[in-house]
Amino acid sequence: MTVRRGAAALATLAVVLASAAPAVAASPSPSPSPSVTYPPDPVAGLYGTADPSGDGVWRQSLAFLAQKIEYVTPSELSVAWLRHQQCESGAFAAYRDPRVPCDASTVTDVRASAAAVQALAEIGGHTPATENGISWLSSVQNDDGGWGARPGEATDPASTALAVGAFARAGRKLADVTADSGRTPYQALRAFALPCGGTDGGAFTTRAASPAPDPAAPTASATSDAPPTVRTPDAKAPDAKAPDANVQGRDGNGTSAADPSATPEPTAASGEDDAARTADGAVTAAAVLGAMGKGLAAGSSNSGSGTSCQDTDEPSPERLAQNGAHYLAGVVGRAHRVDGPAAGGTSDGPDFAATATAVVALAASGHKNEAAPAVDWLEKNARSWSERGGPAAVAQLVLVAHATGAQARDFGGVDLVAQLNATGPTPAATFAPSPTPTGPQPAAGSTGSSGFSVWWLVGAGLACGAGIGFMISTRRKDGAGRHSGTDGRADGDDVRS
Repeated sequence: MTVRRGAAALATLAVVLASAAPAVAASPSPSPSPSVTYPPDPVAGLYGTADPSGDGVWRQSLAFLAQKIEYVTPSELSVAWLRHQQCESGAFAAYRDPRVPCDASTVTDVRASAAAVQALAEIGGHTPATENGISWLSSVQNDDGGWGARPGEATDPASTALAVGAFARAGRKLADVTADSGRTPYQALRAFALPCGGTDGGAFTTRAASPAPDPAAPTASATSDAPPTVRTPDAKAPDAKAPDANVQGRDGNGTSAADPSATPEPTAASGEDDAARTADGAVTAAAVLGAMGKGLAAGSSNSGSGTSCQDTDEPSPERLAQNGAHYLAGVVGRAHRVDGPAAGGTSDGPDFAATATAVVALAASGHKNEAAPAVDWLEKNARSWSERGGPAAVAQLVLVAHATGAQARDFGGVDLVAQLNATGPTPAATFAPSPTPTGPQPAAGSTGSSGFSVWWLVGAGLACGAGIGFMISTRRKDGAGRHSGTDGRADGDDVRS
């Protein structure tokens, strides 16, 4: 096609000219590590304008992940903002004033830390920061193999899944991610999976199942791999400001379990039977990604086959993920979305964040076709949700487009990339792909009306390159002759300056 031939011709010309020109020292690439001295304003470089106290690190991290998969390089100032949120221990809080050093009163956050590690790894060039974050996550892993929202809290599937994604994105072997007890994150996730059967079959819940009693086994207090002490629902977490309207949730003002800035009171409790445990769409979406060892910016692996749920004595991580995907496919097939509690838990309604995560989870587990109804629903609501939900909402929609092959620059009529870029500092670099040619195109093998001009351009470039090469060669010979006292024409002359 004309456009492609033109591009090929220009590429050929560039190669010819580059080979003919004398070699020069390449300019060093700018370092990806932030060298910006942090300004007095603690929110300078932050994406979004809403209060960051509940979700600053989360929305910044999602913005970076979404930008990088769309070939946008965040500004140095915005990267510096995230780097300065990290404590010396490697942990991140949901947000903190970077002018105040971390201490024992800093409420560190597993979910924010996991998201930040994924973002910094995606940007590249921040290995010490990512390794420090991974080290901290390792240090706060619970004995059951999972993670709670904060260090010392009971394991929950969403926090565990995000931590797994951080290890995976940092290049760690997930088989080596074990607690001191020897238990793995997958064993922790398994405790939250519901058995197959019924509409909730295969889903994940916020309540862990009770392990089968073993009369011959010592008491739980005497075993090294006993599940951690679980906080009761009336136990209070450290005080934290409520997420603001910039946090994506049911309607842009609420939160969901798919949003790590939301830190609901843990409801996991040993001794619960399956009847007391109910499916949670947001938790299931996160757990499917975790069981597959995928991060927030997961792509698709569409298998083209339908979903299934199969019970086994000890399901593999892949089986856990496929069972969860089976549940999600049923939900979005019926309702085209995932519902969740509104702010305050008064009623259920559309949960945009959970729906977006469910789409990514379905695509990553090989079921992009089953995610199609939810993609259509998100496209229809993209403009309203992205405007209400702020950078995190826009970023999640970009991740949906990435996972399903949709156009992030025209998702439901919204240019998500431009909208996301506008919520933060001007990016350091932006790649804008050329629009796809429309209308009749020349048939294969034909040159089209501009074929002559394209190849004339190539010919002119070849001639120009040959001329430059001849001039350089002549100049070198002349110089050699002057320095050696000869005319430079004899082959094999010993020419020294």
